[in-house]
Amino acid sequence: MSRSNYAISVSALKKSYHEKEVLKNVSFSVPPGTIYALLGSNGAGKTTTIRILTTQILADSGNAAVAGYDVMRDPEKVREAISLTGQFSAVDEALTGKENLIIMGRLRHIPAPEKTADELLEAFGLTASAEKTAALYSGGMKRKLDIAMSLIGNPRVIFLDEPTTGLDPQSRRSMWEIIRTLKESGVTIFLTTQYLEEAEQLADQIAILDRGILIAEGTADELKSGLAHGAARFLFEDAETRKRAAALLPYCRCSFDPEESGLTVFTDGTADALARIFHTLYQNRIRICHFSEITPDLEDVFFTMITKKEEHNETPNQKSL
Repeated sequence: MSRSNYAISVSALKKSYHEKEVLKNVSFSVPPGTIYALLGSNGAGKTTTIRILTTQILADSGNAAVAGYDVMRDPEKVREAISLTGQFSAVDEALTGKENLIIMGRLRHIPAPEKTADELLEAFGLTASAEKTAALYSGGMKRKLDIAMSLIGNPRVIFLDEPTTGLDPQSRRSMWEIIRTLKESGVTIFLTTQYLEEAEQLADQIAILDRGILIAEGTADELKSGLAHGAARFLFEDAETRKRAAALLPYCRCSFDPEESGLTVFTDGTADALARIFHTLYQNRIRICHFSEITPDLEDVFFTMITKKEEHNETPNQKSL
């Protein structure tokens, strides 16, 4: 597929603020009619990527095209073809839900903004609250209205920057259904999220961005297949014990959440592999508070990739500390 046939095409994208590199040679492509999820911790570069692709800021170097238009040479064409729902709501809380949609329709110069507003309110289950001021909406309702506003003008590509942040579990799952419905209509969706389950549930392709570098890309199954066939999760008394345990298992691939005292150890799934781990920990008087066997998921992929990258970037002297 040539670059012009992709909904989004990015090549060697770089961006720095002062002397801090935020994006370092990032490249990826998104086929039309798919959901592409960009995962990363805070500060990884996700929002900067979206801001470049939606023409809010310029890249320092590299190339990017959205809906067939170059984001640097044809920003107006890009803006006509896309819509953006950011981390912060664009809803005017002093207006009613319907008034928010009508104003957006007028800004987009669509022929019948009132009719479009009614159709979107019905599609998003907001008809009963159409005449209420948005200040009275729940967080989930405001997010629905925000996305409804982004659909006015029939955009070909929708950017959703952490669309479910701050929502309760029920509202989050409701939002997932809306996103799936948008995909079924043929829209391309570029999604950034910190919720790994969200990416696994929604995305056709997932990329992991860490400190400005794209360190992994593929379907959820492809990313998980890169790990071992089995895994065991150990919980220790504290982070220091977990650190000691990991140091005793250099023959295993491990991952951990830095904020917890748990350690996930990936194995070939055999009893012998587990027995060897237990024997090593027992011999070195490492107390295990809890143990469970698990099937590796996207969270395991994420933490393993981040850990491997950090280890690769360390100098020999740093590793010995």
